[in-house]
Amino acid sequence: MRTIERDLAALQQSGMPIWAEPGRTGGYVIDASATLGPAGFTLDEALAVLIGLGSLRRSPFRQSAQTAARKVLAVMPDGDAARAGALASRVHFLEDEDDTVVPAEFAAALRADRVVRLRYQDASGAASTRDVEPLGSIGKDGQWYLVAWCRLRDGVRAFRGDRMLSVEVTDEPSPRRTLRAEDLAIPYGRLRTVIDD
Repeated sequence: MRTIERDLAALQQSGMPIWAEPGRTGGYVIDASATLGPAGFTLDEALAVLIGLGSLRRSPFRQSAQTAARKVLAVMPDGDAARAGALASRVHFLEDEDDTVVPAEFAAALRADRVVRLRYQDASGAASTRDVEPLGSIGKDGQWYLVAWCRLRDGVRAFRGDRMLSVEVTDEPSPRRTLRAEDLAIPYGRLRTVIDD
């Protein structure tokens, strides 16, 4: 307890507005003005975020998108959250009939900074096992691709998520590589990042 009290005293001396509430249910309190408030989304901003997250329902990021949508609504005042949810329920996506879903491990492969072992089925149905070094991801027309340095082919390749039979993140750190637009050789469309500068 003395260590905690010393830490709290140090925070108070640094100017943090902390004080003790006496009594059986008391404890230490931080002044509300020194904490971060709710996200403060306007109704249109919340709707845009919910639509964006909803568009990821069949993506490798679907689980995180679902929890993020709940968090967006949770930090809003109840009336605004209800209105944003009602408006978002009016937005629909027209998707293909087939319910192909990208493995959730795709997202883990992207963020791991580790070599990934893929069991992959190509367009002709031939299966192979490849060790790849993830460099990024591309989404197009409902399809998700893991862009990676393929050790088997000794070059950059794009692996379609719905053709991944298994995804295993290894313990081997992935070397740092720079992905250049010309490495992708995309014959059509314009490539943009999620966060525009």
